[in-house]
Amino acid sequence: MVRTPAPRLGVGMIGHAFMGLAHSHAWQTAPRFFDLPLTPDLTVVAGRDAQRTATAADRLGWRTSTTDWRELLRRDDVDLIDICTPGDTHAEIAIAALQAGKHVLCEKPLANSVAEAQAMVAAAEAAPDQVAMVGYSYRRVPAIALARRLVAEGRIGTVRHARGLYLQDWLSDPATPLSWRLDKAVAGSGSLGDIGAHVIDLVQHITGEHLTGVSAQLATFVEERPVAASFGGLSGVGDAGGTTGPVTVDDAAVFTSRLSGGGLALFEATRFALGRRNAIRVEINGTDGSLAFDFEDMNVLHVYDAHDPAGLQGFRRVYVTEPEHPYTGSWWPTGHGLGYEHAFTHQVVDLVEAIGAGTHPAPTFADGLQVQQVLDAVERSAADESRWTPVAV
Repeated sequence: MVRTPAPRLGVGMIGHAFMGLAHSHAWQTAPRFFDLPLTPDLTVVAGRDAQRTATAADRLGWRTSTTDWRELLRRDDVDLIDICTPGDTHAEIAIAALQAGKHVLCEKPLANSVAEAQAMVAAAEAAPDQVAMVGYSYRRVPAIALARRLVAEGRIGTVRHARGLYLQDWLSDPATPLSWRLDKAVAGSGSLGDIGAHVIDLVQHITGEHLTGVSAQLATFVEERPVAASFGGLSGVGDAGGTTGPVTVDDAAVFTSRLSGGGLALFEATRFALGRRNAIRVEINGTDGSLAFDFEDMNVLHVYDAHDPAGLQGFRRVYVTEPEHPYTGSWWPTGHGLGYEHAFTHQVVDLVEAIGAGTHPAPTFADGLQVQQVLDAVERSAADESRWTPVAV
């Protein structure tokens, strides 16, 4: 039996570095493992340097390349704009794309300020026929999706405590050179927005609740760094002349918070935790049980059921690779784990299925704005001697 090809979905991607690599892989992989209503067509990628962008297009499977991102908005063969650029460009690109009648997938955090995020939400609301989604990809890790399901089913009862930690160490060496991630004008914030936003989103996503207020501290441990002569991924080489420049964002963020259901929440984000390359840790404690997740063991969810018989109570290690688990039935046989890249593939699956169904997939731009309001409250609290600061509604 010959399958009838699904209608095409022309994708134009802006930016081709770290996130561009992950997104390109996802766009190519999703239709090969999932039965999608539309077939993604990697139509064009945009970047600043013509040669590097052309090389990236050839390497990552894009049919054409350009240095003018606005060209993507004018092309009839592009239906969706995938934004993989630094935060200072998100608002301009996303708003223009929505006004041009394109669907939008925008990397997190949604913007560099609440005002920018509000403008993006307004543009999305003015274009109800277009999908506008923000890329909090860790939501699509199967163990995280299972955790959300268990909480929604009432398996752990009322949430009393939540902890979200995102620990990296790539800035621990003071000789690590400056990158755009250390420039507030470009990145918006440091560890807070780059990685802290992820665990904020995860705790709210898993619990189905939102943060209502925060008390926070931010720290910048290394205030001057070498200017980069070259950069790739998260590492680079300093300028041979020894030129340095200022770090204008936070290196670490810690804050306490309260959930809308009355529970307490604790968060930490740092790029100075030596030995932790990319550790995301989330634990939720309820009245009837607990859930714990560690991205360094990403195929596992630890589940505690307070109703187990005395003498048999303890955390159960659930290996999330069964066909009954979220997303995993489309991949490998039971016991064959998934990796970092699969969350991006699942993101594409949910996005394309929503476009095909005419629905709006979460997280929407409004969800992204809500996280932006938490980030803003954290910054305001830290600047005001850690005073309790409500999160704007």
